[in-house]
Amino acid sequence: MTTGKINHLFLFLEIFEREGGIQSYVKDIFRAYLELNAPVKAEVFLLRDSSQCSNPFESERLKFHYFKNPSPQKGRLKMALALLKFLLQHRPEHVYCGHINLAPLVQSFCRPLGIPYTVLTYGKEVWDGLEPSYRKALASSNRIWTISRYSRDCTCKANGIDPAKVQMLPCSIDGSKFTPGEVKPELVSKYSLASNKVLMTVARLWSGDIYKGVDVTIRALPQIKKVFPEVKYLVIGRGDDQPRLAQLAIDLNVADSVVFAGFVATEDLVEHYRLADAYIMPSQEGFGIVYLEAMACGKPVLSGDADGSADPVQDGRVGWRIPHRDSDAVAAACIEILQGNDPRCNGEWLREEAIANFGWDAFVKKLQESLGINSSLPTPHSQLPTPHSPLPTPNSPPPTPKHYNI
Repeated sequence: MTTGKINHLFLFLEIFEREGGIQSYVKDIFRAYLELNAPVKAEVFLLRDSSQCSNPFESERLKFHYFKNPSPQKGRLKMALALLKFLLQHRPEHVYCGHINLAPLVQSFCRPLGIPYTVLTYGKEVWDGLEPSYRKALASSNRIWTISRYSRDCTCKANGIDPAKVQMLPCSIDGSKFTPGEVKPELVSKYSLASNKVLMTVARLWSGDIYKGVDVTIRALPQIKKVFPEVKYLVIGRGDDQPRLAQLAIDLNVADSVVFAGFVATEDLVEHYRLADAYIMPSQEGFGIVYLEAMACGKPVLSGDADGSADPVQDGRVGWRIPHRDSDAVAAACIEILQGNDPRCNGEWLREEAIANFGWDAFVKKLQESLGINSSLPTPHSQLPTPHSPLPTPNSPPPTPKHYNI
């Protein structure tokens, strides 16, 4: 690879003018790309972002092009023409299509020109059978990136894709940002959590996202309160489903145990994780970065048992996996967690596992492998990461922490 050649072209819908899990994941890709131990360059096409947005990644290695237009059709046409011109002039080594909605366009240009391309997938957008043009674009790609084994399996089964072409690029946790620490008294006072056991969820409270399981956890509270009368459930997030959830708490006579905190900025989340005794989200996730955030803060976690969270919780090795709509199972697991006797409640060990397998160093290394740098073609990573340290025994001291560059 030479410094004068454009090695890679990335195309995404939007990254900077909207917040979300996909956007955070892509920003991690950009940040890791700037740290690659190789003389590579890339250009990035952004369909719905404008040049007015704040972009900390613009550099000699990453050059950005913006195609936002008041008319979505004109913006898409402008990007399509720019893409064709770029491919003809620069012939990049590989094109990375950042969303399935862009895949037919990428396929129509890359295939005739003999330029290999990869489609990035995340979750529900590819879990069901796609329309023929999208399925063909996915099947014709040279590789597919996805974030979890579950997402890979759903995508391949629904669309007749060979799992061998799928590579894992899981989400990453910033262990320097999400850390254990002292609880802020002002937050305890704000949410009236003094002397309480605290369960916590961070989720959008949208009526279309009931799979997050906030209602299931509320339904579990009456049973949990029989053992821990002082328990409170701190729900962080906003959306149109909050009135329904609040009414459910009233109907179950647990309204005094549910605290709706509303929106909390990303930079303030770590202080809220520290309030919790456990992170509870019996959901259906493509991956579930929130589980890693909680574990990096030393908090035990509960997830659903039929989704991508199997990867961050290592098939239940470092967390509880519960049928996601079963409030009785959630209640039983929450009681176990709050009792604190299970080895999976060992906060130092949980943090070590999260960072070792999904920390920044691991992500940069995985991106380099996925780009094919220093190898002809990396073997798809379909297995769970190797456990970093043995499971502690109940009430045993945590293993000696190891130091990582994060």
